[in-house]
This record gives sequence, C-alpha cells and structure tokens, in this order.
Amino acid sequence: MSASGSTQECFDRKGRIAARFAKLKAEGRGALMPFVEAYDPDPATSMALLRGLPGAGADLIEIGVPFSDPMADGPTIQLAAQRALKAGGSLAGALAMVRDFRREDDDTPIVLMGYLNPILSYGIESFCTEAACSGVDGLIVVDLPPEEAAELAVPAREQGLDLIRLVAPTTDEERLPRVLEGTSGFIYYVSIAGVTGTRSATRDALADAIPRLRRHTDLPIAIGFGIRSPQQAAEAVQLADGAVVASALIATLADCLDERGRARPDTLRRVLDQVRELAEAVRGARVTS
Repeated sequence: MSASGSTQECFDRKGRIAARFAKLKAEGRGALMPFVEAYDPDPATSMALLRGLPGAGADLIEIGVPFSDPMADGPTIQLAAQRALKAGGSLAGALAMVRDFRREDDDTPIVLMGYLNPILSYGIESFCTEAACSGVDGLIVVDLPPEEAAELAVPAREQGLDLIRLVAPTTDEERLPRVLEGTSGFIYYVSIAGVTGTRSATRDALADAIPRLRRHTDLPIAIGFGIRSPQQAAEAVQLADGAVVASALIATLADCLDERGRARPDTLRRVLDQVRELAEAVRGARVTS
C-alpha cells in the first residue's frame, strides 16, 4: 500500500510526453532519455542525480523501480537494483522521488520502468492513482504482455498515464499491431535481442528496423538497450526520435562508488558530465547528419 496516504500533494499531469516530443520535433532534434535506478546507491544520491539530469541535458527521464528479479536487465542494472534494494528502495520510494522532483520541475516527463509484481503488491488501482498524482507520466512494465495488459492498461488510461510498449527485433509483422494496440506516449524500440547493457545494434540493423516500425505507428520512437556512447546516441536520433541511455550511466556511477558502495564526492559530477556529453551529441546529431 501507499506510504503517502490519501492526503498527499497531487501534481496535475499536462500531457508532458506528447508535449516534449512535439517541442523537440519543432526544434528539429531528437530526445535524450537517461535512466536512473531509484535509491541507487542511496536515496540522497539518487535524488540529487534525478534533480540534476534536466540541467545536464535530459529531455525525458526514465526511473527504474528496484526489483529482485529484473529479467530484462543485464549485470550492470541488476547490480544497481541490488544496491537500491539494500538501501531501502521500493515502488513507494520511487513515487516519493517523483513527488519531490515535481516540486522543482513540472515540465520534464518522467517514465517509470519496472516489473509487474511490485505493482500487483501495491495494488493496481492505488498505484495508477498515486503514480499520476505524484507526477509520473508514463509506465514501462517489462514483463506485461499485451494479451494480459488490460488489468493495468484500463486504470492507467483513466489516470492519464501513458503505457509504453517495448518492441523487439524479433517482433514480427503479424504480432506488431497487437503489441502497439493501446500504446501511447512513445514506442521503446529494444535494439537488440537480449538484456540491457550487453551489446549494441549496428546502424544498418536500426536503419532497417525503424522504417518498418514507422509503417505501423505515428508515435515517436525511442531506441534503447545498447546505446552507450555519444556517437551511438547521435546515430539513434538520426534514425528515430529518441535515445535511451541506461547501463552506460549506471556503470559510471558504480565505478565512482567507494569500497563500501557509497558515493564519492565526484560521483554526481562524473555521471552528469557523461549526460552532458550525450546531450551535446544528440542535439548536434541532425545538424551534422
């Protein structure tokens, strides 16, 4: 159940995801969407990183909800989830982070990425209500197949939450319309057949995949799972509408922890500097393409 109760301050949603992609399209550039794992390595550091991302160039932000069995994630984010759980991370904690973030930033879209079990434990109706009220804009639920999505999709839609689908290279033409049914916000294209942070797709593979996907949807397309460098982020937004960077940032954070897993004085600066490099590449990608 909620840790915040029915008296929590409620932050009205304003269609932030659609508005942000429309703004970027008008500016002629793609979106950078960095990932942060809630409570990794501790609540204060995680919150400071979240607050610093827009100023470093994040156009949208993806927040990972700590879970003990993150089956779609590679070793880097698995370890981040373990650190976050050890620090007390939870779905309620992730929602609290969003509420705190919204007190200073009412514009940057926030997407929660996680798994179904914590939502079921929380209560689907309560979760959707409180996620929207906290200022969450979209949901990525990795292990929720379209055939079983109605239980979450209906209350999410009622609360104005975008339900964002993952599309993989293995999603064929017959199944693609079913996967895209009821999707809103944007499409998350998983660029590789595998877990996060293990390898990267080739530009040629993406150049074949994105036009095929566009034939089935008018929604923006963001590419993730394997975007690690500024060059790869730039290539992603030359082909699609956004680049999601997760494992590369989490790896930098992990490398900046001390022997006891605590943040060092330069941890935040180094991660945010990496975001700035990615943002610079994304913002210049279409100018030089």
